[in-house]
Amino acid sequence: MKVYLIAHTEQPEQVVAAAAKLCYSDSEVSTLMNDLTPEKTESFIDTLLNQLGHESPIEHASFTFAIEGVSRSLLAQITRHRHASYSVQSQRYVKLKDFNYVIPPVIAEDEAALAVFEAAMLNDRWSYNEITKILYTSHLQQYLKTGIDQKTAESQAEKKAIEDARFVFPNACETKMVMTMNARSLQNFFRQRCCRRAQWEIRALADEMLKLVCEKAPTIFKNAGPPCIKSRCSEGKMSCGMSEEVRNYYRELKENI
Repeated sequence: MKVYLIAHTEQPEQVVAAAAKLCYSDSEVSTLMNDLTPEKTESFIDTLLNQLGHESPIEHASFTFAIEGVSRSLLAQITRHRHASYSVQSQRYVKLKDFNYVIPPVIAEDEAALAVFEAAMLNDRWSYNEITKILYTSHLQQYLKTGIDQKTAESQAEKKAIEDARFVFPNACETKMVMTMNARSLQNFFRQRCCRRAQWEIRALADEMLKLVCEKAPTIFKNAGPPCIKSRCSEGKMSCGMSEEVRNYYRELKENI
């Protein structure tokens, strides 16, 4: 898994503080950024989030991530977070002759399970390539019959072939994406996906994303993470029962940035 923060709102915390300042004062818009020292900005945001519970101003700060080395299983989960923008590598237009795949750690640690898993991946690769060849030949003949030139026919035939051959891909198939979320959506994302009960891969992604945004907006994300960081666990009977360990983990994660 590789995660990069490729863009973000310039001066994200000052922008949030300026937006909140407008809500609570009669300041002119032309002067909103005036006198917002780092100390005043930190104090303003801390009051905003931890005392007033006023979260809407942090929507003005957005963060864009480039992500690779994650599975299609993760893609199905992350796109449930609808207050975000996604651009994902297309299996319809990109031929993945030797697709990479993500191996769950518990399988990687079990020799017998790993052997079965890798055999399945090899079989899926073979199936994808064989189906692509068969469909390509059929589509090419059909396109040539319409009178279009050879080069165009070959290009269209391949695109048409991989469009259907991709149906054999497993959930483990690697994908890449660019994703943009505002800070409020990220707070919600971290509350759900940093929790120990979240699936391991998306939890690992959430941790990497949290590290990156904490570097750029430490005050906004000071208390970001699973609910048990600030209060009691919200999972009820399904709690992992490790709230103290989780608090220590995220405290150390942020201190080591």
